[in-house]
Amino acid sequence: MKSKLQFDFLVDKKKNTITIKREFAANRQLVWDAYTKSELLDQWFAPQPFTTRTKTMDFREGGYWLYAMIDPEGKEYWGRMDYLKIRPMDHYTGLDAFCDEKGEINPQLPRANWNVTFQDFAENALVHTVVTYNSLNDLETIIGMGMQEGLTATLERLDDLLQKLKR
Repeated sequence: MKSKLQFDFLVDKKKNTITIKREFAANRQLVWDAYTKSELLDQWFAPQPFTTRTKTMDFREGGYWLYAMIDPEGKEYWGRMDYLKIRPMDHYTGLDAFCDEKGEINPQLPRANWNVTFQDFAENALVHTVVTYNSLNDLETIIGMGMQEGLTATLERLDDLLQKLKR
């Protein structure tokens, strides 16, 4: 079933963007919840063999999510998503950054604007994400860090979680 689900990963070096279109075999409400509730994000938001742990999440305009991706040896890689605009069930935007465990942003690594839209797609849901970087160098840095491979593996974990939650 997974192989038939839409997954596009498009890099535009002129606009410094990555566009991801991903179909999920679940309804939009369930997919929205998986993207916006920490107890669900912690179950899928990292490629295997990493795990995710939320330190704090305040999903509202002006709020933020502070989390760690943890490798099997216990090393933590911290991230922060600051939520800018939210239209429940339809759309949210946010600024994503690498940071430390206190949420202080690392200025040495790229920060990006995420624009995430949720749509009904027959019985499924389609998530359309546009990630915009400040420069071509920032975009190429993230691609070099394995963004496509990591995101592909992460979204496969979400597929698995959604199937479990639908039962």
